[in-house]
Amino acid sequence: MTIPRVLSIAGTDPTGGAGIQADIKAICEAGGFAMTVVTALVAQNTHGVRGIHTPDTGFLTAQLDAVFDDVTVDAVKIGMLGTAEITRTVTAYLQEHRVPVLVVDPVMVATSGDRLLTADAEAALVELCRAADVITPNLAELAVLAGTRTAATVDEALDQGRGLAADLGTTVIVKGGHLSGASADNSVVTPDGTVHTVPVARVATNNTHGTGCSLSSALTTRLAAGQSTPEALAWATGWL
Repeated sequence: MTIPRVLSIAGTDPTGGAGIQADIKAICEAGGFAMTVVTALVAQNTHGVRGIHTPDTGFLTAQLDAVFDDVTVDAVKIGMLGTAEITRTVTAYLQEHRVPVLVVDPVMVATSGDRLLTADAEAALVELCRAADVITPNLAELAVLAGTRTAATVDEALDQGRGLAADLGTTVIVKGGHLSGASADNSVVTPDGTVHTVPVARVATNNTHGTGCSLSSALTTRLAAGQSTPEALAWATGWL
């Protein structure tokens, strides 16, 4: 078997639970070979972000060139981008360097509910999402992208997912982790409105830092390995 070569484009987490450090672990666990391009150096831990240092886009492009000039990239997973300039740089680069699988985890809203991006950065991220094969927003990010309030029920979240998938022409993963109840099901929602749900029992834990990064990276790797989106989501959900 060929091992999928998966590139994560994202920010860092020195505690290792989220960001690129979590992506590397998830890609390896899912059977891939992990590569990374850093968009931001983030001083954070499980309690929050303390500071962000953003390299210039020239260095970002140099990192991307270093990968694509040397290694075949089977899939790209995109996490934290942070600014409109970085988002546009990554979008333009991937338009010139097409990959078989592109998954975007649209980092837009903090756990506190605070918006992380300016309006122009959000608009740039929407355009990147249109180019993606799959996007993996949390419920707050799903609401921002759909232009509505955060869903309070599974049905409401799935309705938002259907509308967004049709608008973007992109498959949306609707995640139930931020809802309440005994289940935290994840669902694949395609642009034609089809829904495939992966049942999952809710785990009683406060240790949820980086779960979105990890799920998205594992999903990307299984897609690059040739699984369908429902199969890849089932694998990633079960592993997570």
